[in-house]
Amino acid sequence: METSVLLPPIYANTPIDLDPAKIITSFPVNTFLENLAIASDGTIFVTNHEAGEVVRVTPDGNRQIHALVPGKVSGLAFNVDGSLVVTGWNADSVPTVSLVTTDGAVETLLTISEAIFLNGITPISDTQYLAADSYRGAIWLIDIEQRCSILWLEHPLLARSNWENVIPAANGLKRFGNFLYVSNTEQMLLLRIRLGMANEPSEPEIFLEQTNIDDFAFDVEGNLYGATHIYNSVVKITPDGSTTIIAQAEEGVIGSTAVAFGQTHSDAFGNVFDELTAIYVVTNGGMFLPPPTGIVAANIVRIEVGKVGYPLRGE
Repeated sequence: METSVLLPPIYANTPIDLDPAKIITSFPVNTFLENLAIASDGTIFVTNHEAGEVVRVTPDGNRQIHALVPGKVSGLAFNVDGSLVVTGWNADSVPTVSLVTTDGAVETLLTISEAIFLNGITPISDTQYLAADSYRGAIWLIDIEQRCSILWLEHPLLARSNWENVIPAANGLKRFGNFLYVSNTEQMLLLRIRLGMANEPSEPEIFLEQTNIDDFAFDVEGNLYGATHIYNSVVKITPDGSTTIIAQAEEGVIGSTAVAFGQTHSDAFGNVFDELTAIYVVTNGGMFLPPPTGIVAANIVRIEVGKVGYPLRGE
């Protein structure tokens, strides 16, 4: 049975306007690349979910294991000193937040026994991060300086409509202006939450329905670039909610899981593209729901979108 038969046809009538794309590097079949963060020098750090690896990839596509985290790894975000804050589970399957130093040393910052599935993570200040809990239907505030966590928000719009469904609910999350945007993949919703003066949450509201977004990134104009995972594409969503497909399976984004903007002006790939106006997409090759052709290699794909990325810590 073809994948298109299994899935709701939510993008069947979505306009297609493909942007230039290039596969930077490929990983073996059955590699679940889950998230990525890009350093100021263009180095790409990627979480290999099942293997508990943080992989370092140079701009020309050479890769090396940067760190091994006991258990599994999911979300990834930079600390202000260049180290990495990583969500996942430890070897005992307890939700854990780890710190990976610039030389690859791994330290457990804290475990959160009340959490279930820590997923996407994004900075909210220099020392505080918000992390989605995909199965509890919540967002945790994590203070890496104090090494503590607080249940920042728990809400039905962040939860699964069916608690037996293995598809994550609250998944990716990023700030744009005074709003935190959150994807609920299981409910096929894109949410936004207004932030107060102390970054406290207001009531979540639905920004867009019938969209299957995993993780995503914003450009400075407020356009959102989302990985659609089982829909094997990348979409651009404008501030008014209009959606365009900008990459499909043919561009190498089968099982797309996360998006991040380039950080350098360098001409790393022998072309005239400005790295600040390119997004990078990681994939799992269709491991969660294989396409008709079967599971393929996991890729890092570079897509030229012509817009500069919005700073992860805001402006």
